[in-house]
Amino acid sequence: MAINIRRNLLTGAVTAIPITVTVFVFSFFLELLSDIGRPKVVILANAVRPIFPDLASWLIEVPWFSSSLAIALTLAMLYLLGWSMTRLVGRQILLSVEHGLKRIPLVTTVYGATKKLIDAFRTEGGRAQKVVLIEFPHARMKAVGLVTRNFIDADTGDQLAAVYVPTAPNPTGGYLEIVPVAELVFLDWTVDEAMAFVLSGGTTAPERIHFSRRRGQSSTPTSTVHPESSMPEPLHVEREAAKQPMPTRTEAGHGGDTDISAESLNRSEVPMPATR
Repeated sequence: MAINIRRNLLTGAVTAIPITVTVFVFSFFLELLSDIGRPKVVILANAVRPIFPDLASWLIEVPWFSSSLAIALTLAMLYLLGWSMTRLVGRQILLSVEHGLKRIPLVTTVYGATKKLIDAFRTEGGRAQKVVLIEFPHARMKAVGLVTRNFIDADTGDQLAAVYVPTAPNPTGGYLEIVPVAELVFLDWTVDEAMAFVLSGGTTAPERIHFSRRRGQSSTPTSTVHPESSMPEPLHVEREAAKQPMPTRTEAGHGGDTDISAESLNRSEVPMPATR
């Protein structure tokens, strides 16, 4: 009896945890959208109060209706903002706003860093810019990271990468590591797949991943690899040697030595030493 009770409680807890987390995340975002749109609801209520006083009171005093309208207004504003960014006028307005923000020291730092981080998370052609594995926190363990920038070591000339390592359950509270590109393990994941892997605690991982560097894997993307620099030197020597023509005639050497040509070998003839 006690075993059944404990098993049922454990099963219920395991079933309730994903639902609770989902409700918590959606509640957080819905509350955030509602807080953003609530001032607009107040403005709308004040605007219709002279004509429809009952409606104005209902907009403010009924919580569920006020929150729903605030969320709808926020989503509508986000849609209009995204639509305007696809037009030339919207982009010009954004450039003007960014130009104004650059004049405020602290604001431009926060805005610039946030924008660069968001741009790094964007996918290009359905694929992530670079999803990698790095040795973290030590050499026998690896963590999923997103390459946000590449640069060169001023002392050694080695290629380095800034890798953002998101953490669960809050991916915005991760780590920023500077790692040599030669030590990265590149994955063929999208940003969405990498974030889902982190947020799910690894439960959405594929059956096979590249944990170690593969043989012949380049330390740089294939678009920047130069075949001329990676070709071994002996191959050039062999190719040059292959281009040299074979001797076709017999030449007398000094001191009675004689070269045997390919033609004489084909005829099974051995040339006689040259006589003076």
